[in-house]
Amino acid sequence: MKLDSAPLDISGIFQAEIEPELKDSTDFNLTPAIALPVQSVVADSPQKQQSALGVFGTTFVTIFLAEIGDKTQLSTLLMSAESHSPWIVFVGSAAALITTSLLGVLLGSWIASRLSAKTVEKSAGVMLLLISLMLFWDIFTSH
Repeated sequence: MKLDSAPLDISGIFQAEIEPELKDSTDFNLTPAIALPVQSVVADSPQKQQSALGVFGTTFVTIFLAEIGDKTQLSTLLMSAESHSPWIVFVGSAAALITTSLLGVLLGSWIASRLSAKTVEKSAGVMLLLISLMLFWDIFTSH
């Protein structure tokens, strides 16, 4: 039974007429689903929706840790020191990071609408593996 299918009209049908059909079902035991509202059935699905605060927190911590000490932060530090206008540098670098993040979100949404999550995850893993191999190759060939 699909969760997005229309509910069955069982008015006028005795419980004894429904039970044999439920017992023969190999996919699900639908007896509790009849009594539960659709929201609780969807909430128990394997792909639970995370809260907005949870998604925000995970994103913030991941990006924050990834950005500490990277070339963007070092460039911002140097520009701030050279220009003697730290707030202007802050606004410029913040706007640039927001714009690149927006592009990432839009591209991610577009990809997610066309590919399954497993395909995106495997593709990202393969790409990171290739980048790692190219970096190791560069290290060994540059000396």
